[in-house]
Amino acid sequence: MHGDKSSSVSDGAVRSVCLLRLSALGDVTHALPIVHALRTQSPGTRISWVVGRNEARLLSALTDVELLIYDKRGGLAACNALRRTLADRHFDALLLMQMSLRASLLSTAIKARSRIGFDLARSREGHALFCNQRIVAGGHHVIDVFGQFLLPLGLHLRDIRWQLPIPESARDWARAQLPGPQATLMISPCSSHPLRNWLPQRYAQVADYAASRHGMRIALIGGRSNSERAMGDAIIGSMQHPVVDLIGKDRIEQLPALLQRASLLLSPDSGPVHIANAVATPVLGLYACTDAERSGPYHSRRYCVNHYAQAAQRFFKRDPATLRWGQRLEKPGVMALIQSGEVIDRLERWIADQDAAVAR
Repeated sequence: MHGDKSSSVSDGAVRSVCLLRLSALGDVTHALPIVHALRTQSPGTRISWVVGRNEARLLSALTDVELLIYDKRGGLAACNALRRTLADRHFDALLLMQMSLRASLLSTAIKARSRIGFDLARSREGHALFCNQRIVAGGHHVIDVFGQFLLPLGLHLRDIRWQLPIPESARDWARAQLPGPQATLMISPCSSHPLRNWLPQRYAQVADYAASRHGMRIALIGGRSNSERAMGDAIIGSMQHPVVDLIGKDRIEQLPALLQRASLLLSPDSGPVHIANAVATPVLGLYACTDAERSGPYHSRRYCVNHYAQAAQRFFKRDPATLRWGQRLEKPGVMALIQSGEVIDRLERWIADQDAAVAR
């Protein structure tokens, strides 16, 4: 399926573009600035997006974009259903923005003159075999790398905006959960991988500090799994101050509105981190298994604690510069590298920035 790598779709009119970025909730938000750039710089281009079912719920209010839903649990039947849906469709460009073998195989259902994929240095799992163009090698953060996909279209990622739409009904629900103007430290303590989770007693220490030192309201959010409920209970049991317990109470469509009610989100690398970033809520991110400079909240990296380099050296005996882009360091004890005191230091940095902004 690979062919001439030097051709450019920008040599002709770009009338239709298909993005393939399936998962997960946080990762999908990374593609939103690309969609925004397409809509603003090439308003006549029809945009389609192959996306997972849950992720489509997050994007349900997105306008001027056709969401082609692929149910990842459906296996071959779901792939064939997408193939039938697109049987008579032809796109000027496919942006293959996911490197899993499943995504590559699914991309064969999409007919496109230009099939744009990652550069060879980042490519893996046979990704390059499903593309006939490659992006220019460059950038480190996911957003900056995704911006390279615009260049073959003759476009640029000049103004990075997410503009994740939030239904008014979701805003009403979120206001009811967290009424009033009180400053709120929201904690989303769990990631999709348990080895990325911080220690509940340390969450409690930071939360109690924020409540006692700065009078912040503390709110806990999370999904409906038993592990998330157990983490929440452990944090609450270790705290001295009251908590608004919202674990398991929101739906995907309501999550952006809930995150927007926070003054600051405290969380490990997780979907809520990136959704909060997309709705302009500052994030105090906890990073050791993954690199905040690659996948941290784009506009809040100064508030992140990042021990990725230390984890690479301690647990893998590697210089982080030699690791594959995106490599995860999910080992027991990695997140214990992050101390409560340095998280409180980042909280104070955020407080100082707020005070400076008011003074201006």
